[in-house]
Amino acid sequence: MGVAGGALIGGLIGGNIKGALIGAAIGGTAGAVIGKKMDKQAQKIEEVLPGAEVERVGEGIQVIFDDKSGVTFALNSANLTTASKQNLDKIAEVFLEFPDTKLMLEGHTDSSGDENYNMNLSTNRAKAVSSYLQSKGIAASRMTEKGYGETAPRFDNATKEGQAKNRRVEIGIAANEQMIEEARATKN
Repeated sequence: MGVAGGALIGGLIGGNIKGALIGAAIGGTAGAVIGKKMDKQAQKIEEVLPGAEVERVGEGIQVIFDDKSGVTFALNSANLTTASKQNLDKIAEVFLEFPDTKLMLEGHTDSSGDENYNMNLSTNRAKAVSSYLQSKGIAASRMTEKGYGETAPRFDNATKEGQAKNRRVEIGIAANEQMIEEARATKN
């Protein structure tokens, strides 16, 4: 079935980036090699975005931003804020340094508004991040975009502050096929 199929099934089971990263796990010696590369990338992300929560999941990375390091949006908007662009500029440099990874961009909304509208808006937010990263030299083929609408809030939607924080994009990072093949070819 392969890593892509495993990531898809993992995403369906987990319903989010963490599930997709678990589904994409390689394991064994190859997983250990990939894990070391991901540790280096995670460390770089923590250096450039100190407020972000950088969590290693399987052989991948989940980047969960805080309100200062994040990729957030105004109400009913898929336009990146100035602060979001500055944060994406920083993380894009890391992605360029580690070209053998794929990026899962996950868009979210708060719970105000129609559910179908929010689903479309969250997808557009993920696509806005993809377009911006492409403008910084990240290949489109490295990225997938998915919207989750209002289904996965991290913060309390009963408050204006919580709603603002829920209008976001999160990023998952996994090994691409080239990194996997190179890791499998590595003998310890």
